[in-house]
Amino acid sequence: MYDKNNIFAKILRKEIPCEVVYEDDQVLFFYDINPQAKVHILGIPKKKVVDFRDFILRLDQSTVQYFFTKIIDVINGLGLDQKGYRLIINNGRDANQEVPHFHIHILAGENLKGIR
Repeated sequence: MYDKNNIFAKILRKEIPCEVVYEDDQVLFFYDINPQAKVHILGIPKKKVVDFRDFILRLDQSTVQYFFTKIIDVINGLGLDQKGYRLIINNGRDANQEVPHFHIHILAGENLKGIR
């Protein structure tokens, strides 16, 4: 069940500020306040979805495709495609998903060999 008081829901409602990288009516990409790499961006859909499974199974194909296309747009727009990047999706408690709102981490800006 979706928790409407999770931190990402509050960010989407503008109750908590964030440093926006890209936003439109369907998605929000912003810098992580606790970066694990020189560049650490979080991408979230503006839908009430708890995790990856929820995102894939409950939303229509065009919404899913749009989200992943915007990930590429953000990566290319920041030039992260030039040297490489890592995409991370943590799904569920055992994967250490900290916020119960589907999100993706984009890590880049340095060699990520020792970064998880």
